Amino acid sequence: MTVGARDGAPRQRRDARRNRELLLEAAHEVFTEQGLDAALDVIARRAGVGNATLYRHFPTRAALVDAVFRDSLTGTMDAGERARKAPDAWAGLTGYLEVVFGALAADRGSNDLMTTHLRGVDSLEAVHEHNRRTVDTLLTRLRDEGTVRADVTTEDVLFGLAALGRAVPALTAATAATAAVVSAPAAETAPDAWRRPLALFLGGLRTAPAAAALPAPALTAAELGEVLRELGPHRTRAGDREPRA
Repeated sequence: MTVGARDGAPRQRRDARRNRELLLEAAHEVFTEQGLDAALDVIARRAGVGNATLYRHFPTRAALVDAVFRDSLTGTMDAGERARKAPDAWAGLTGYLEVVFGALAADRGSNDLMTTHLRGVDSLEAVHEHNRRTVDTLLTRLRDEGTVRADVTTEDVLFGLAALGRAVPALTAATAATAAVVSAPAAETAPDAWRRPLALFLGGLRTAPAAAALPAPALTAAELGEVLRELGPHRTRAGDREPRA
């Protein structure tokens, strides 16, 4: 009995670690596809464990979200540190936002994290505050240089970025679906569809907007309709799209 107990404890710890890894992998996949409101029992089934096992490792949704996204949130903060030190404040701001919006386009989970507020996720609270300080620091420099409007506030910019960011997954999905029908090369540019509206937003902050060409092609009427459909509460989950003619 004593030997069996000794053998059993390490095996149980190995099983627990493996179950935790499986849950984190499954949660990342499901959150990426469906967002942070995805059903937790779907995550448990994909990991091949029961709901009780999930709650034993992660008693709350916030605890699971924190474990899944902590590393990626740290990467966003690193990008903010680099942006603050950039010799050119405008290049620092635009470069930083390219990193942020690239993450927003990559999966719905990251988008939900960065554009909304979820209580209980300590790493998220830290990254939101770091993001605010990064934008505030760069805006202060830009106002001092006379590059941006004197009356624009950090909250103005954060609100606009959050509103735009919420549309990024729908924009990415809609343009990717259209591009896939049209041609393979076009499909490769679909994940960058956010660059055009972001450039328009940032241009509106400047005291003397440059007349540079806008990045990424403009939306077609059909793509705009698809974006609006994706933004609605009736949007389909990944893999549930109706086949195109």
